[in-house]
Amino acid sequence: MASGFFGRLKAGLSRSAAKLTGGIAEVFTKRKLDDAALEELEEQLIAADLGPTVAARIIKNFRSTRFGKEVSPQEVRETLAAEIGRILAPVAKPLEVDTAKKPFVILMAGVNGAGKTTTIGKLAARYRQAGLMVMMAAGDTFRAAAVEQLQVWGARAGAEVVTAPANSDAASLAHDALARAQKAGADVLLIDTAGRLHNKTALMEELRKIIRVIRKLDESAPHAVLLTLDATTGQNAVTQVGIFKDMVDLTGLIVTKLDGSARGGIVVALAEKFGLPIHAVGTGEQIDDLRAFDPEEFARALVGE
Repeated sequence: MASGFFGRLKAGLSRSAAKLTGGIAEVFTKRKLDDAALEELEEQLIAADLGPTVAARIIKNFRSTRFGKEVSPQEVRETLAAEIGRILAPVAKPLEVDTAKKPFVILMAGVNGAGKTTTIGKLAARYRQAGLMVMMAAGDTFRAAAVEQLQVWGARAGAEVVTAPANSDAASLAHDALARAQKAGADVLLIDTAGRLHNKTALMEELRKIIRVIRKLDESAPHAVLLTLDATTGQNAVTQVGIFKDMVDLTGLIVTKLDGSARGGIVVALAEKFGLPIHAVGTGEQIDDLRAFDPEEFARALVGE
C-alpha cells in the first residue's frame, strides 16, 4: 500500500483518477482501438480537465501506436500515464534558492483562497529547516486574516514577519521588508501579495509597483515570481495563469489542494499550454503536504496506477 507523500497524493487524486479512468473499462474491454473508441477516450480526457490540446496529443499517440489492436483498460492506463509523464517532465523543476543573492526574494501571487499564504508559510518552514534565515512580508494588507495567518506560520517556522497597518501601501511594505532583510543578512524574503482579481487594473498596478520599488534596493529582485493555483478550480486555473502572466513575469507555479480535487488533470493542461516550471504540489494543510513536483509520480496517481 502506498505510504507517505505519494500515498497522500494518490488518495488526493483518487477522484481525478476515477473521473479520468472511470469509463475506460467500459470502452476498452477487449475491444479493438478503432475511431469510435478513440473518440470516446478523447471526450473523457477533455472532461477530466486535460484540455483539448493534450487530449488530441494523447489520441494521436494511441492512433499511431495501437490503432486496430485489442487493448485492455490496464494497457490504456499505462499508456496514458507514460504520455502524461512525458508532457509533465519538462516543467518539473524544484525551486532553487540562489544563496549568492542575499536575500533571495520570492514574490508570491495568486487569487484569494488559492492557498497562497499557507504555501508561503510552508516554504518558510522548509527553508528554516534547511538552516536558512527567512523573513516574510505580509503584503496582502487589505486582508487582516492573511496577515494573521502569516504571523501564525512565522511563529511556527521561526521566521520574522514584517507587517504594516491595515490598507497600507503594499509596495512600501515590500520595500521596508527588503531593507530589513538586507540589514539582517536574511537568506530568503517571501513577499505575500493581494489577489483581488475583480479589479485587475488595480492589482496589476500594485504588483508592478512592488517590483519597481524593491528594485530600487536590489535591481535583480524579485528572483522568483510564483503563482499559487487551486487545483479545484479546473479550467479557471488556465485563465488565472494567463491574467497573471500579463501582469508580471511569472517564473513558476505551485499547485495546491490536490487532496480535494476531481480536476487534477488541469496540471497537465497547464504544463502543455504555458510550459512554466511547476515547482511544487500541495495535498493538504500540514507542512509535509507541500512537495517538489514529480511528473512520473503525479502521472501514475492521476490514472490510478
